[in-house]
Amino acid sequence: MDLSTTVATIITIAIVLGVIIVLVLHRYYIELRKEKIKNHTIVFIYTVLFAMLAGAIVSILMIWGYDVTDFLTNILDQTIVVLENSVSKLVGSLIVIFVSMAVYKVGRVSLYKFGRRAGANQRRKITISKISLSILKYLLVIIGLLVILSVWGVNVGPALAGLGIMGIVIGFGAQKFINDLISGFFIVFEHHFDVGDWVEVSGFMGEVIDIGLKTTKIKNFKGEIKIFNNGSIDPVSNFSRTNSLAIVEFGIAYKEDIAKTIEILTKELPLMRQDFENMIEDPRIMGVSDLASSSVNIRAACLVKSMTQWAIERAMRQRIKEILVKHNIEIPFPQVVVHGVAQPKN
Repeated sequence: MDLSTTVATIITIAIVLGVIIVLVLHRYYIELRKEKIKNHTIVFIYTVLFAMLAGAIVSILMIWGYDVTDFLTNILDQTIVVLENSVSKLVGSLIVIFVSMAVYKVGRVSLYKFGRRAGANQRRKITISKISLSILKYLLVIIGLLVILSVWGVNVGPALAGLGIMGIVIGFGAQKFINDLISGFFIVFEHHFDVGDWVEVSGFMGEVIDIGLKTTKIKNFKGEIKIFNNGSIDPVSNFSRTNSLAIVEFGIAYKEDIAKTIEILTKELPLMRQDFENMIEDPRIMGVSDLASSSVNIRAACLVKSMTQWAIERAMRQRIKEILVKHNIEIPFPQVVVHGVAQPKN
């Protein structure tokens, strides 16, 4: 190895080591300051790194006597030739993409307005608009891809035939996926539930926030979002179709007069309806529900609007407590009666 080759090797190794050190340092810098560093700073850092890497590659090629200028000129000439031969195809592809995006944009805006339009069955409208938008997106992608292939000279006829055969083959191997799609179709068009309904699936209760052909998203009162495959939504409980029943059980002492207590509550408890618009009917006393160890339990119920039963139950408990205290009716607490045995006298 002569002196010039040795020097070129040493310089090359030094450049490579320098690039590696800079890349490692930048990684640690971003990891340590990722919460404080701003987006434009990150863009600047990666721009500098790209320029440094390109400069290092060009420097190594020049050190070893490679004609970088000639290489870049050849690439530029070939790119120009390709662009000149393909400009019509590129323009056609861009037009297809632009038209597809425009159709999707118009469809999204139209479906959004349709879903948000006030009137009867608004939840149903929102659900249909979301599922229609999902179908529109898939159709535009498939049709746009086929048209672009046709623009570039690909015979899409055999491709469509091949897709049909491939679809049969894939169908046997993707039965779960197909099952999800079919289930999603029937969920929407058989009106099992809509966006905005409160449902319970596999022990998870929440509001339906999105329905797609494959999955359904449900958010509970904690803000947790769970995604279910449509094929696995069985069984499902829908709490938004009918009114709910608020049920409260409470106890009074055994010494209290049950008939008098029920009479007082029957007279005063319905007065709370004027303060709660979600009550559909007056609260009523159902009667004795249990003879517990320390109390006689009485049940009260009230028909309320869907998904308001928990708030109404809390209000009913508070009002019942106030009524019982007002009329000196004892609310018992757990207690144990101990019977002692007399000891014989000495």
